[in-house]
Amino acid sequence: MKKIALIGFGASAIGFLKGFEEFGLNKIYSVDVYEKGEDIGRTGFGGLKYDGKLFISKGMGGDLEIPLSVQRRVVEFYLLKSGLAKTDNKGIVVFSENLERGASFENEELYKKFYHAGFEPIRSHFYHLGTDLLTETVQKIYEDYITIDNVNFHFGEEVIQIIPQESKVVVVTKNGEGVYDKVIVAVGRRGHKLVNDMVKNHPELILSNDKVDLGIRFELPDHVVAELNKEMYEFKIRLRSKTGYIVRTFCNNPSGKVTIEKYDDFVTVNGHANSNQKTSNTNFAILVTHSFTQPFNDPVGYGSYISKLSNILAGGDKVILQCYEDFKNSKRTKKLGRVEPTLDSSYYILGDLNLALPRRTIESIIDFLERLEEVIPGITYPDNLLYGAEVKFYTNKINNGFFENIKIIGDCSGWTRSITYATAHGYMLAKSMSEMN
Repeated sequence: MKKIALIGFGASAIGFLKGFEEFGLNKIYSVDVYEKGEDIGRTGFGGLKYDGKLFISKGMGGDLEIPLSVQRRVVEFYLLKSGLAKTDNKGIVVFSENLERGASFENEELYKKFYHAGFEPIRSHFYHLGTDLLTETVQKIYEDYITIDNVNFHFGEEVIQIIPQESKVVVVTKNGEGVYDKVIVAVGRRGHKLVNDMVKNHPELILSNDKVDLGIRFELPDHVVAELNKEMYEFKIRLRSKTGYIVRTFCNNPSGKVTIEKYDDFVTVNGHANSNQKTSNTNFAILVTHSFTQPFNDPVGYGSYISKLSNILAGGDKVILQCYEDFKNSKRTKKLGRVEPTLDSSYYILGDLNLALPRRTIESIIDFLERLEEVIPGITYPDNLLYGAEVKFYTNKINNGFFENIKIIGDCSGWTRSITYATAHGYMLAKSMSEMN
C-alpha cells in the first residue's frame, strides 16, 4: 500500500480526507496526518477557529475555479456535521431554523444603492456556525475521520522539512523522519514558514508572490448597521479608492467580538461571532490590497513587518486601538467614547495606527469609510473603533504541477482564502487522484 503524508489538519485537510474516503483512496493509500498542535483542541485551524462563516460565491474566497455545486456540497457537509442541517426522506438537505444565514445583495435596490456610491457589491450566500459551534463541528469531523481505514493522526508532530527525492519524499519532523510516495501540504496561513522554506530551495514553485492585504478591524454599535445585518448578515463590497488601491470588507460579525490572531512571532487582530453569546457591537475588517513589482518578492515578510511594528508600538504582544476621528486626524487616542471594545483590554493599548500603517493604506481606509458614510449613516461616528493591524497573507501562489508527488493545498498555496474554498481544494485534489488510479 502506498503512503501519503498530510501535513496540517485544517480546512483543506478536512476536504482531502472527505474525498479520500468518498472516492475510495483508502483502498490504495494509507495517510499519516501530521499536526503540530498537541491535541484536537489545540490544532492550528486558522479560519476554522474564527467565526465559522461559510459561503457559496464565485466572487470571493480564492482564485480557483470551484463549481458552485462543489461549494454547496462543502457547505452542506459542515452544516450536517454541526446539526444545523439534516436530510429529509428524499435526501434533500434541510436547514435548521436556528441557522444564521443570508444572501448578499439579492435585494436589487440595496445593490444599486452601493453601486451608485462607487462600490462593487459582491453577491454571495452566507451560513454562520459561530466560533463555538464550529469548534464542536471540527471535533465531530475528527471523530469520524479516525474511524476511516488507513488514516493515522500524529499530534504534536511539527514538520520542519520536506525533501523531494527521485520517486519518494522525505518528511522530517522534530522527532524523526518518514519516507512517503506523496506529500500533501495543508498548513494554512500559519504554516507559511514551511512553504517558504520549500520555495527557497525550489523558486520555480512560485507562480506569483506580489500581494498582501493590510488594514484594520472596525467596530461599531449594532444599531448603525442593524438593517444591513438583518438583510444580508454579511455585506461584501470593494472600492477602488482615490489612491488607486482596492479596498474591501471582510468577515463581518454582527453582535460579535474582536479577537487577536497569534502567529509565531507577532499578533494581528481578527474577529468572530458565537452562535449563542452575543454582544451589542458589529465588527468587520477593512483591507487594502497591496500589489508590488519586481524586485519585491516577499509579501509575507512585508505584512509580518507591519504587524510586528504595531506590536512594538503596543509594547509587546498587543494591538493598537484607536477612535476613528483620531485616526483620521493623525492623533493618538487617549480616551474612548461611547463604543465599548469587545476585545479584552489585556490585548490592546490606546494609540495611533498612523505610526504603523503606510500612508497610502491609511488614505485608502479613510476614503473607503467616508464613501461608505453616504450609504450607511453613522459609519464614521468619531468614536467608532479601529484595531490594527489586520493582515491577510496571500502567500506565494504555488505551481502545483512542479512536483508530481508533492501538492500544496488551501490557504498556504496562495489559491484560496476561505474555509469553503480551502475545503473544496482538498476535496478536488482527492477526486483528481482517484481519477488517475
